[in-house]
Amino acid sequence: MTGAKGQLTFTDDLSRDLELREYGLDPGEDSRLLPNTAVLGALQNLVRLATELCDAPYGVVNIISAEHQHQIGAWGVDPGVCSREDSMCAKVFLSREKTVVPDATLDQRFADNPFVTGEIGNVRFYASVPLQTESGFVPGTLCVFSDKPKELTPEQIGVLEVLAKQVVELLELQHRTVQLDRTYAELRDSNAKLAGFAGRVSHDLRIPLTTILGYVELVEDDPDLQADSTAAKYLDRIGASGRRMLAMLEDVLNYSRVGGGIHPARVSLKETAEEVAQDLGIHDHGFVDVNDLILQADPGQLRTLLQNLLSNAMNYRSPERELRVRISGVSNYHGATVYVADNGKGISPEDRIKVLEPLVRLRRQGDGPGTGLGLATCSSIAKAHGGELTLSETPGGGLTVAVSFPAGF
Repeated sequence: MTGAKGQLTFTDDLSRDLELREYGLDPGEDSRLLPNTAVLGALQNLVRLATELCDAPYGVVNIISAEHQHQIGAWGVDPGVCSREDSMCAKVFLSREKTVVPDATLDQRFADNPFVTGEIGNVRFYASVPLQTESGFVPGTLCVFSDKPKELTPEQIGVLEVLAKQVVELLELQHRTVQLDRTYAELRDSNAKLAGFAGRVSHDLRIPLTTILGYVELVEDDPDLQADSTAAKYLDRIGASGRRMLAMLEDVLNYSRVGGGIHPARVSLKETAEEVAQDLGIHDHGFVDVNDLILQADPGQLRTLLQNLLSNAMNYRSPERELRVRISGVSNYHGATVYVADNGKGISPEDRIKVLEPLVRLRRQGDGPGTGLGLATCSSIAKAHGGELTLSETPGGGLTVAVSFPAGF
C-alpha cells in the first residue's frame, strides 16, 4: 500500500527501518544511525572526493529512515540528524533518479524547505544521486550542495553517479558483515546447546556403561571362571565393545565442545607437543621430532589437535617402516601454520575431503582402532580459530596435515 508520490505508508515505514537494520543501520530511539568505524572512514573519503570533483563545498551521505534523515558521512559540514519532513533528499530519493538543481530557491520542490529558506541552512545549488542496492532497496542518497547557485557538467554528474555506486558497495559490505556476525552468533549458540546436550547424553550413558564394565571386570577376575570357556570369550567381547563405546562417547563430547569458547594465548608448539607425547606414552620413543614455534591459539584446543594427529599417526603407521612424525610450523604477518607430517599409510587424494567429516573411517586392513572423529575434530578446531585444515602427501609416503591459525583472531 503506497501513499502519495515520494511518501511512504506506515507499513512501508516499518519495512524501511527493518531493512536499514539488516544493513547495520539502526535508527534507534535517539535518532542516531552510524555504520561501523571502518565503513565510516571510507564514506568520509568518498564524500570528500565527491565535493572536490564536483567543485562543491559541502557533501553528505544521507540515510533516510521512517522518521529522520541521518548524515552518516559528511564533508564541509558536521554530520547531523533532521526530521524526514525537513529533508531535501527525502522528497526525491524514491524516484531512483538523479536530481540536479542549480538554484533551489527557484525550484517548487525545495523553495519553502528549511534548508533553503535559512531556517536550517541556505542551500542554493543541490545535487543528489539515490543509493540503490542490487535488491532495489534505496537507503538514501549521496548529495553535494552549496550556498551559491551552480551548474554541474555531464562529466561531474557521471562522477557523482559512480561515487554513489561506491557508497552502495560499502553499505553492502557492512550488510554482509552484519549477516556474518548474526550467523556466527547463531552458530555459537547452537554449539553451546550441542555441547550441553552431548554432555548430558554422555553422562547419562557413561554411568550405566561404566557399571557394566565394572561387573565384567569383576566376573573376569573370578577364580572360578575358566579362561578358555565360552563365558570368558563372551565377557571379553562385551568388555571390548563397552570400552570402544566409552571411547566414542568421550570423542563425541570432545567434538561437540570444539569452538564453543576460544581463548587465544601465546603458546609454545614444542612444549604442547611434548606434553601430548608424554600423555600418550611415546615421549621417550624417539620417533617424534618437534620444532618450536610460538603461536596465538587456544592452548587446550591446540593440545587436543596435536593429540588427535599423533594418535592417528600411531594408528595408521606403515607396516613397511618405523614410524616417524615431524611437527613444525612457520609464522609471518598472516599468522601461523602448524605441520604434522608422518611416514604412515597416508590418505589417497579422493578420500581427503571425506575423512574430515565426522564418524567417517576408511576401514583399511591393518588400521588401528578409532571412531572417525579425530580429523573432524581437528578441522573444527582450525575453523574455530578462523583457519583451515588441509591434507597432503608427505614426500616419500605418509600424511602431512597443515593447520592455519590466522593473525588477529
